[in-house]
Amino acid sequence: MKILLTGANGFTGRHFVQCAEQAGHQVTPMLADLTDKAAVADQVQQAQADTVVHLAAISFVGNADDAAFYSVNVTGCINLLSACAALPQRPRKVLLASSANIYGNCANSPIGEEQTPAPVNHYGTSKLAMEHLARTYADRLPLVITRPFNYTGPGQGKQFLIPKLVEHFARKAPQIELGNLHVEREFNDVRMVCESYLALLQHGQSGETYNICSGQTYTLQQVLDTLVQLTGHQLQVNVNPAFVRATEVHKLCGNPQRLHQILAQAGITCSQPTLAQTLQAMLNESHVADVIAC
Repeated sequence: MKILLTGANGFTGRHFVQCAEQAGHQVTPMLADLTDKAAVADQVQQAQADTVVHLAAISFVGNADDAAFYSVNVTGCINLLSACAALPQRPRKVLLASSANIYGNCANSPIGEEQTPAPVNHYGTSKLAMEHLARTYADRLPLVITRPFNYTGPGQGKQFLIPKLVEHFARKAPQIELGNLHVEREFNDVRMVCESYLALLQHGQSGETYNICSGQTYTLQQVLDTLVQLTGHQLQVNVNPAFVRATEVHKLCGNPQRLHQILAQAGITCSQPTLAQTLQAMLNESHVADVIAC
């Protein structure tokens, strides 16, 4: 496949490029600013890709610019879809990365794709708006929407929780300030997510939505305990009230049945590293970065 990829320089994008190229596919990065409609249309026209994967987004929930969530995550996506729909030879598949944040604080667990969305922050709301507007193109484009639950891995920005923890353990910091210690999340590996995206790009059913998840959650304390086991370092944890968000989603656990059915039908098994394996890979990267810096 010839894949046009937005967000190629981001955390997930870099891993996806490696995953796709190792599988023999050609990836063309989208370099245009997604909020520039004319520039997006021009690059889409030039790329003439078989398929499109849209990963670019403002994804840090704590981002200070609320308006950016909507200009990038919503308008940027619509600019991309408009350009794809205008092509004389339209893509065979367009995969859009939404987010499990659209479910909000859901009493049901694990959460299936049929769960009514109830986002509690601008990030989740912008992704839900993106989904609704994207579906207005369903008669013109073969869309697959994905809702990834929390995932991490080497290369994720340190403003996110797990890389922040790994960095503190790697340098044996005496203490760390965190927000809500009672959140419970899936902490899947970015490699599983990218392999799932690639599989759905080839075998996903147009018009469908898929949770990208494992159904396995961890408390923050379990993550801390695992890092202690891997490093032998004890860290004092202090709760900073400034880091505690009133709209925090307390638990996010997905039902992967729909994804697993597609993978099984296609005879595909995606990587599923354990939490310890993912954290060790991140620690290894952190140590390499320290050596280079020295």
